[in-house]
Amino acid sequence: MFSTFRTMLQTRKEIVFLVMAGIFITSAIVAEVISCKTVETGIYPIIAGIVPWPVVFLLTDVMNEYFGKQAVRRLSWITVGLIAFCFIIMYVAVELPTAKGSYLTDAEFRKAFGGSLPIMIGSICAFILSQLLDVYLFGFFNKLTKGKQIWLRSTGSTVISQLVDSYTVLIIGFWIPGVFTFDQILLFGITGYAMKLIIAVALTPLIYVMHFLAKKILGQHPK
Repeated sequence: MFSTFRTMLQTRKEIVFLVMAGIFITSAIVAEVISCKTVETGIYPIIAGIVPWPVVFLLTDVMNEYFGKQAVRRLSWITVGLIAFCFIIMYVAVELPTAKGSYLTDAEFRKAFGGSLPIMIGSICAFILSQLLDVYLFGFFNKLTKGKQIWLRSTGSTVISQLVDSYTVLIIGFWIPGVFTFDQILLFGITGYAMKLIIAVALTPLIYVMHFLAKKILGQHPK
């Protein structure tokens, strides 16, 4: 009976990891595709792709604590590979000849999806840097707080890693291709970073909810 219960617990743990990993990967890829759109906030414009990223960083913190640094690193590299795979598919789709009567003309399709290609390159670089930094900083704050103050561990690591992420994407994905000027990069970086922080702080209560659910479902203490 004990071995059966242990197997069920292990299976449950794998299911939880797969669900979190699925949300993690989906959020990251969707962020790349929608980043070519600029959103009006009423104060300053922001890049639409920043919206899913706080979810990615939130999951990074929770998964880092319950599944370990190594699991999060592997998931991060898998996500990078899948973003690169998505880049190849989109590049091929953009370059394929457009048939007459297509819902989107070649120029429209190229503008909508071709504009995301440089952003994907920037995001791959930013993703690697920010995710590895986030994992490291989460561990640093975890030791600093001796396993307490979840909000400080999560928010502290996210604040720094998202700053790196924001400007890396903007420089590689928008400034180098000549889409935005350097002044615009600075503006979008500040506004986008501020929006990420607002979303991250707003999601802080959700971190406690996820920790509570993880303990209930997994029935174990964090790693």
